[in-house]
Amino acid sequence: MADAFDAPGTVKPFGIFSSAAWQPEGKVLHVSGQVAQDATGAIMGTGDIRAQTRQVLENIRTVLAGAGGTMDDVARVTVYVTDMSGLAQIHEVRAQYFRRPYPASTLVEVKRLVKPEYLIEIDAVAVIPTDRVKRPS
Repeated sequence: MADAFDAPGTVKPFGIFSSAAWQPEGKVLHVSGQVAQDATGAIMGTGDIRAQTRQVLENIRTVLAGAGGTMDDVARVTVYVTDMSGLAQIHEVRAQYFRRPYPASTLVEVKRLVKPEYLIEIDAVAVIPTDRVKRPS
């Protein structure tokens, strides 16, 4: 698990993230931006930010599992959304995938993602302990 903390002298984070995270020992895995597609390529949760966030985080979980990691190994995420009004729902779903200390996080509203049906994209950086690392076949 990332050694995350809320830095003294800064505002306490309002959601499911920490203000900073030390990178623990292990192998660093950069997870490319994931969108709301299932393994067949079908877009999941069209028009539903909760469903899309869940699919995106499940995709990240799957990538991590293939490399020997878990969601607890995530040190940082970058979240891209097309409409900031869904922020509360995004954090509601994130709370089901991350536990304290939460990973560091950046959230950015963008004009659009690669397909107009996508409402959210998340990339992640995880540090997987060396004794659990495996190369997916």
